[in-house]
Amino acid sequence: MTEDLKPHLKNLLRQLQLSTFAENFAQQAALAANEGWSYDTYLLNLCQLEIDSRRQRKIENLLHASKLPREKTLTTFDRTRLKKNAAQQFASLMTGDFLNHKENILVFGNPGTGKTHLLAALGHELVHQGRSVYFVPSVLLVQKLLRAKIDLALEKELKRLDRFEALIIDDIGYVQQSREEMELLFSLLAHRYEHRSVLLTSNLVFSQWEKIFKDPMTTAAAIDRLVHHSTILELNLYSYRMEAAQKKKPASHDPEN
Repeated sequence: MTEDLKPHLKNLLRQLQLSTFAENFAQQAALAANEGWSYDTYLLNLCQLEIDSRRQRKIENLLHASKLPREKTLTTFDRTRLKKNAAQQFASLMTGDFLNHKENILVFGNPGTGKTHLLAALGHELVHQGRSVYFVPSVLLVQKLLRAKIDLALEKELKRLDRFEALIIDDIGYVQQSREEMELLFSLLAHRYEHRSVLLTSNLVFSQWEKIFKDPMTTAAAIDRLVHHSTILELNLYSYRMEAAQKKKPASHDPEN
């Protein structure tokens, strides 16, 4: 290709939104000439570069929108602490198939047992599969819903959250909130029922959820919607933070040894 045609071709490729194609076609042409590639191979390599670049940009955009804790990934999650059944459940969830069936994931356990890290790590894996995820602490989520209600924009906020296949709600019940706030949370759960997946963590078992929703009927209805299509993981473990603190303590000195 003559040099005077290259700027024109690059401009056309950008108009077609083939930005990676535009940035690499000249370099790949030189490589093709040197290696003796066929036209098909040259075109195939450029197409693959474009696809890979788009996928990477998509993942970066999904990760930014997810608000996931960046440090809580599968790499930093100690899966050896999980009991056999929970480990098998977690491995199955990482396929992301539960999102196709609009199933919920409910993770229970005492503070410090790794509930948040487990769901955040799962969220990171889903993002790398190209799935849309949003992570939010329960307290912050309720504040957003309450603000939307005051602004007469609750329906708009619920639809905004619909953009995300997986909504991770962290620490439901950790902080006690008002009846009005919990009614808004119930509205969200009812809105997503059989429509989008909810993933949540809580240190309160279902028998204690009346403390969250303040009313027996609302509590029963919330549990019913969450459990109907769900996987429940119980992390009956020692506190990870407590274990880490114990390991940091210097060994006691025994003068007889």
